[in-house]
Amino acid sequence: MSSSLSASPLSLNATELTVRKASMLDIPALLQLINNYAAQGIMLPRTEFELSENIRDFTVLYSGFRLVACGALHFYTPTSGEVRSLAVTPGTQQQGLGRRIVEALEAEAIENGLHAIFAFTYVTQFFIRLGFHEVERGELPLKVWKDCLRCPKFQCCDEVAVMKVLRTPAVLQDSTEPSADLVQLPRLKTQL
Repeated sequence: MSSSLSASPLSLNATELTVRKASMLDIPALLQLINNYAAQGIMLPRTEFELSENIRDFTVLYSGFRLVACGALHFYTPTSGEVRSLAVTPGTQQQGLGRRIVEALEAEAIENGLHAIFAFTYVTQFFIRLGFHEVERGELPLKVWKDCLRCPKFQCCDEVAVMKVLRTPAVLQDSTEPSADLVQLPRLKTQL
């Protein structure tokens, strides 16, 4: 994620980095990091109330006592979730911090039995390097109707939808027809 802030690159000591689930005490630092990007039109702004309500979705990465990255895994169906509010402190990009957050969120998704995770992003190549594939945004209708309605870019969205399949649904042995109880995953866009 690039920032228009002029910040000199900060070198971080990997031994001082801690990835963990967020707590209520992290809210002020999360608000500052996320809303810094929101002010640039790169992310949706978050309020203290929204973060309080969704704090269990967030994973944070600290260098000592300084928040340097965050991200959230928001469940949408019993089999899919969205990686959102992914942010890295200006000046610490290109040090693998975003990757560490996404890997932690992916591990959490697998632990919770999700089949796929998706994201809406301006940095498509970052997600592709992590095994995501571009999909048509219309294939993710739950996201569009729930959160996108409040986005100022709703009528002219320029983000790209990406998805990563974590595991395929269990095969039904007694029938060739899928059960009505299964939630279907979006199909990956194939290259011709």
